[in-house]
Amino acid sequence: MSVAAATSVRVLLGDDHKIVREGLKMVLAEDPRLQVVAEADTGPAVLDAVHQLQGPLGIDVVLLDIAMPSMDGLDVLQSLRRDWPLLPVLMLSTYPEKQYAVRCIQLGASGYLNKSTDPDELIAVLHHVAAGGMHVSSSTAEALAKLVSHGRTKKGIDVLSHREHQVYLLLTQGHTVSEIGAQLSLAPNTVSTYRARILEKTRTKNDVELALYAQSLGANGLSPLN
Repeated sequence: MSVAAATSVRVLLGDDHKIVREGLKMVLAEDPRLQVVAEADTGPAVLDAVHQLQGPLGIDVVLLDIAMPSMDGLDVLQSLRRDWPLLPVLMLSTYPEKQYAVRCIQLGASGYLNKSTDPDELIAVLHHVAAGGMHVSSSTAEALAKLVSHGRTKKGIDVLSHREHQVYLLLTQGHTVSEIGAQLSLAPNTVSTYRARILEKTRTKNDVELALYAQSLGANGLSPLN
């Protein structure tokens, strides 16, 4: 067996856009030590592929998008942490780091990168997390440190469920119930139910108060999943 084969990092790509997966494969092909062994375009398909490859026995790292159909990336991440706790998962998303990086790390991800990341950095981080390391940017590390040092009790957005947190982010960005439903593939009445729960948990009365509440938390005030 060659040295390259012996040190090969086996990657599973999870992204619902074929053009993105093809682009990632082209980037990873630049490094002969990286091998894409499987790809999936839905959350359940990622879990099926991991199961078929027997987790860490056939995969060294999962490169996973957050916005996945049927079951989003954070739900997939939680399932992988439960069923395959030793399998590294690197989240790759178009969402700003300040919105999701802390949340991903606390749910068990080995790191978080934006899709605009330089290809060389992506390759380096893949090798790092596949070897058991963590990739945390300085801003994410600072946000994590603040959460620990504050030691605050769970309240407000700290007790939002994952789906409520998604709706919360979109509401505070000014999206309507219909727009949120279309983006998250939810019925408008379902979004309205989540909105009502969010207002109750944050003790706000309407979207304006909710936006002011979010602003009061600051850029890194997006709390992790309880």
